[in-house]
Amino acid sequence: MSQPLRVIFAGTPEFAATALAQILAAGHAVPLVLTQPDRPAGRGMKLQASAVKQLAVQHHLPVAQPLSLRLDGKYPDDAAAAHAAIAEAKADVMVVAAYGLILPQWTLDAPRLGCLNIHASLLPRWRGAAPIHRAIEAGDAQTGVVIMQMDACLDTGDMLLTDRLDIAADDTTATLHDRLADMGGALVVRALADAQAGKLQPVKQPEAGITYAHKIDKAEAAVDWQQSAEAIGRRVRAFNPFPAASAQLGADTIKLWRATVDNTAHHKPAGTVLSADAQGVRVACGEGVLCVTELQRAGGKRLNAADFLRGFSLTAGQCFEPHTAHKGH
Repeated sequence: MSQPLRVIFAGTPEFAATALAQILAAGHAVPLVLTQPDRPAGRGMKLQASAVKQLAVQHHLPVAQPLSLRLDGKYPDDAAAAHAAIAEAKADVMVVAAYGLILPQWTLDAPRLGCLNIHASLLPRWRGAAPIHRAIEAGDAQTGVVIMQMDACLDTGDMLLTDRLDIAADDTTATLHDRLADMGGALVVRALADAQAGKLQPVKQPEAGITYAHKIDKAEAAVDWQQSAEAIGRRVRAFNPFPAASAQLGADTIKLWRATVDNTAHHKPAGTVLSADAQGVRVACGEGVLCVTELQRAGGKRLNAADFLRGFSLTAGQCFEPHTAHKGH
């Protein structure tokens, strides 16, 4: 590397922290880190710093946590302080990864090389907040990471670098997240090297194939047994670790963490338990059978089917509630 770049980093969750770690390991200077304010978390609801802030503090990097960057918005003092910090950083470039705040035009214009975004999908597919979840839920065979030159709209900027990976049949959002986070960190380090060398070649996103990855709503967790086993199985994987697919059996809410799909035909009403043993809880779906192999009662631990059934009576013929009966749980 010739001269290290001065990089402002804006990000919040673990996905972003992985990229920040790789930028630091590559030898770039990070004069400022922007991240979301500390939030209450855990059973005690104590204030908790984001994964990015925790890493920044370990490396003694300056951190700003504005509630907004809009100078004309609800928190103008926060935005003004951030504006001053960004100006003082004299950055060459800003790298943004799952930050969670809208970047107004003045932010995009501040660094001489603009703002590079690490986006975990093959744009223009899955623009928006939850591209990893939605790719699994939709049954996509492939996903990847795009490094994008940010503009003022949502994930519409020119693409600079792209890398792809296959989505495995047993991938969850948790497992896919970790592979994409590593890929994103490596790819943005490459983009920074290309930026230094003046080799970045922007490519406009195609007009065809645009989809939006809307933010995950907890209400989506409720399983609709009228759907096919294939569709429910994808949702189980997509919603692991958040918000976790769930089903209602009488007064009990049961989270479904892992499941396999059996396309065997049956003639039972959707939601009927066909069998429950150490191999899994087999439930009739609108089409096919879902075999749930890891479950959790409210307040309990995640358990494999054998351990779960030792403490919870579940027998063939019982029926999970229809979707409408527990929507929003």
